Amino acid sequence: MPTTVNEKLELATNFVLHTNRNIFLTGKAGTGKTTFLHQIKQSNVKRLVVVAPTGVAAINAGGVTIHSLFQLPFGPLIPGSTQRENRKFNREKINLLRTLDLLVIDEISMVRADVLDGIDEVLRRYRYNSAPFGGVQLLLIGDMQQLPPVIRDEDWALLRPHYNTGYFFGSKALQNTPYVSIELTHIYRQADERFINILNSIREKNVTQTQLNELNQHYIPDFQPNDNEGFITLSTHNSSAQQINSQKLASLKTKLHTFTASVEGDFPTHAYPTEASLELKAGSQVMFIKNDISRDKLYYNGKIGQITAIDDDIIFVKSQGDDQEIAVYPAEWTNIRYSIDPETKEIKAEPIGKFIQFPLKLAWAITIHKSQGLTFEKAIIDAAGAFAHGQVYVALSRCKSLDGLVLRTPIPSYSIKTEQMLEDFHEQVQQQTPTEQHLQESKRSNQEQLLRELFSFERANSLVYRCRRIVNQYLDSFPEELNTGLIALAETIQTKARDVGNRFQQQLSGYFSDTNLPEANETLQDRIRKATSYFQALLADDLLPIIYQSPTDCDNKQARESLLELLDDLEKELFCKLRSFENCRDGFVALAYLQARNRAELDFTPERRKLEPQQEESSTEKPGRGGLYGALVKWRNDLAGEHNTSGYMVLPQKTIAELARVRPTTADELLAIKGFGKTKVKQIGAEVLALINSFVERSESTPKLRKQPSEPKAKEVKPPKVPSIDITLSLFREGKTIAEIAAERELAPSTIESHLAKCIATGDVLVSELLSPERIDAIRSYYEANENVSLSDALQAIGNGVTYSEIRFIRNAMQVEKE
Repeated sequence: MPTTVNEKLELATNFVLHTNRNIFLTGKAGTGKTTFLHQIKQSNVKRLVVVAPTGVAAINAGGVTIHSLFQLPFGPLIPGSTQRENRKFNREKINLLRTLDLLVIDEISMVRADVLDGIDEVLRRYRYNSAPFGGVQLLLIGDMQQLPPVIRDEDWALLRPHYNTGYFFGSKALQNTPYVSIELTHIYRQADERFINILNSIREKNVTQTQLNELNQHYIPDFQPNDNEGFITLSTHNSSAQQINSQKLASLKTKLHTFTASVEGDFPTHAYPTEASLELKAGSQVMFIKNDISRDKLYYNGKIGQITAIDDDIIFVKSQGDDQEIAVYPAEWTNIRYSIDPETKEIKAEPIGKFIQFPLKLAWAITIHKSQGLTFEKAIIDAAGAFAHGQVYVALSRCKSLDGLVLRTPIPSYSIKTEQMLEDFHEQVQQQTPTEQHLQESKRSNQEQLLRELFSFERANSLVYRCRRIVNQYLDSFPEELNTGLIALAETIQTKARDVGNRFQQQLSGYFSDTNLPEANETLQDRIRKATSYFQALLADDLLPIIYQSPTDCDNKQARESLLELLDDLEKELFCKLRSFENCRDGFVALAYLQARNRAELDFTPERRKLEPQQEESSTEKPGRGGLYGALVKWRNDLAGEHNTSGYMVLPQKTIAELARVRPTTADELLAIKGFGKTKVKQIGAEVLALINSFVERSESTPKLRKQPSEPKAKEVKPPKVPSIDITLSLFREGKTIAEIAAERELAPSTIESHLAKCIATGDVLVSELLSPERIDAIRSYYEANENVSLSDALQAIGNGVTYSEIRFIRNAMQVEKE
């Protein structure tokens, strides 16, 4: 393979794997675009899915159809129409889209502009990202000189007011994001230079009359080859191909055999690679429609042969040039669905259906459309009736050489259709070819963007603001402790996270001016490690605990559900930040950061929701648990139901809690309760006082019954709860590392480190069990010379990769020594 070929493929690979730039990979027929796609799929570096516009194309590419993954309707997608908004995605698919790094679209020439915009809309919505395509990198593969998208006249009438062209590059989203174009030029399919030059001229619409005359010399009127010669006819229309195959099959005198495909699970009929009911006879000309995956590699997709014999479960095919017959058995095609592996958290192609049939189809004739991607040794081209751009080029480029080419009719110049818009696009593509310098700049831009994202707390700041807005709107319905906690959380995020992060981002600009990439800038990496330790401790010790301890009791169900949803989003945002910073403890690597961030999205479960039931158990007189509080809530809800209103409109939760605590007995005492005015006392005061008095009377008489010795009540003995620190200490004594303890307990390593720091303070752990003598001496000598210095100042002064936790270990050990 020439060096230039390797360079182009290597350039394309580097752009896909090491940048976030969108890429249009194009090239003439037979230049290896599909091979490149399979290589990218096997790299397993970025989280990717492969989609294609048709079922057959998706099966061949090992992916799924665009419409099935993004749940798009098949008609035209009019910008702003409601049909683009009524799709509901399950949680698994949302997680897949939210953690997607790379979207590969094969056969992009056949994708309409409005379909690409439909993909953009779905990704923006479910990734909460307003950037084009939700920030997902695109790899678009195809050749615009081949088959175009199918757009009916009535559909184009609806789309024309919104789009200048139906081709994919007319997409509004794509026009708003830059992309690079890489064109593969080395042709593997043909070796005949004369033929290659003719094909290039047809492709580029500058074919000369001399070239056309040379091509038309292969026109042979009434050409009727023998079946054993292996010619296949490529026609423009499906009806013509079917007619040829039917007539040829009927003319054979041998016995007709019908093979019925076995279809399992979900495999749509439009994606069948061959007929479900396959009718064949000995003597039939057939084409293999699958590569032989065995070690022998006896056949490939597009190979032509003749059936020599048929048994019940085996078909024998002989191809021209082969010494022996090929024994053909049923093959299996798999329809997949992308899902997330629950153990590895990686995107996996999950089989959901199978199609089992002999990998053959009648092949005296085939449509040009269905021949795309195939290679033939001998072909009869019937392209005079070409009705779509690219059909002549696709048909001719299926052939390996001029020697194996026969024209059913001469090819007139007018059948080589030209579209000025495509010509303009092709010229634009050639101007967007990137260089090695562009690659380096794109790598730098990608790494800088990811670092700014890492140190940005804008979304967390926005989420806590939205939480506070809901609580302030229904202040009387939520506990006072919740409002106090959110105020503290908002202030901490603002001052210690967002403001510090913004200042650090300003410092990053200075480091970005270095000639080295951020990943290779050791001075920057040292600053990142120190900043990572600060934010890691802040998230684990200060921010997340506030969320865990926030009570969310509320008598307004709608308000509480809205708040819980926001708190989940906020906790998830902070959890993902924590995991991302943990990944950067030893330095920043772009791909490793991407993988850690995405894995955190999938690993997250709301810890606060797990703790809520415990908080409710520890509270007294909660709704539904008896007592005066429960009685008042039941009465309030019954009254609200009678008047068809909300419970908090009758009495807010805070007022009920105050009533249960104070237990007023007169109207004047009721007026002293917040939430009771003269009108409310007049309306319901008497009923409330009666309810309270009745409860007080019952509670005063109840103790006498409880003291009867004849009815002893067995007290449930609950096992004592083991403190979390003690569990960590026990695992540490078993010889487990901090990372192993964190994994076993499903806690952040920083949380385990804080436990061990407290164990050092109590004397249960020696600092020498955690740190090397060199580390201990470095930190201790600094503190002996600098008393009362802050953690952040110490961290910066000591350097050498020292973490906040290590400094805490030494400070606690020194305090123990003093005591």
